[in-house]
Amino acid sequence: MDRLYLVVPCYNEEEVLPETVRRLTDKLKRMTEKGLVSKDSRILLVDDGSRDRTWELICGFHQDSPTVSGLKLSRNRGHQNALVAGLMTARELCDITISLDADLQDDIEVLDQFVEEYHKGAQIVYGVRSARDTDTAFKRSTAMGFYGLMKKMGVDIVGNHADYRLMSRRALDCFSDYREVNLFLRGIVPLIGFKTAVVTYERSERFAGESKYPLKKMLSFAWDGITSFSTKPLSLITGVGIAVGFLSGLGLLAGLICLLCGVLVPGWIWVLISVWLGLGIQLVALGLVGAYVGKTYAEVKARPRYHIEMLLDEGKSPNGPKA
Repeated sequence: MDRLYLVVPCYNEEEVLPETVRRLTDKLKRMTEKGLVSKDSRILLVDDGSRDRTWELICGFHQDSPTVSGLKLSRNRGHQNALVAGLMTARELCDITISLDADLQDDIEVLDQFVEEYHKGAQIVYGVRSARDTDTAFKRSTAMGFYGLMKKMGVDIVGNHADYRLMSRRALDCFSDYREVNLFLRGIVPLIGFKTAVVTYERSERFAGESKYPLKKMLSFAWDGITSFSTKPLSLITGVGIAVGFLSGLGLLAGLICLLCGVLVPGWIWVLISVWLGLGIQLVALGLVGAYVGKTYAEVKARPRYHIEMLLDEGKSPNGPKA
């Protein structure tokens, strides 16, 4: 029987965590009774340097039930790093993992379908939203625009999929070879290969607390995804340069025609437009190149993505691995 670990990154989740643990514990119990997973399956809560009582609650849940395990990072490292820490820790303890958020927006009733697809041979199973009816019009349009842009940039990404996915131990072993510091899991996981499957579900409203992904962080996340997996923006600079050169040529030709026809055009207008246009393009290009140079700088330093302060799981050592 396969041992399942539900990996749940947590950051300041004291409001929702008790209900999350209650529902996941009940679901895991039902799955074991159906014979889908082993009775040794666990819920791994990863505390990403929370500033509230999240870790205190995790310790309490672990004391009350061995089904709940806890992993504490030494400091806040962000959702993607916390998720990787949980996956790499669970890789040594289980056969399959399913990652999901702590806010109860992901429908846990489809967990059975994830495991069933795994039993059919899928090494990676993606949870894909069937609709975005719970989103605002702004969020819906920006999300669809993001997935469309990523596709056009050449990034192999599953549409309407966040980080609700099943990964087998075999897939996790391969994933461990990806050592980049700039993490964008939605782009990395499809690179692994193997047989995959999709499970659709409806995403509900957040049970409690506030979203950890406001607009600013979502834009930053999108920018990281594009610059981490595509060099097309750099190629676009060449295209913009050619276009500007062509337009400048047309402007020069128009100016010559006006002079030949006796139409006077103030010279300062042409100078002002050309200077500001050229300056704007140079700044955009410089900033874009700088973003790629900055990412290269971070990768070359190869600093650890996280440090584990404590692991609560069947007597495992609190001095966990770093990656």
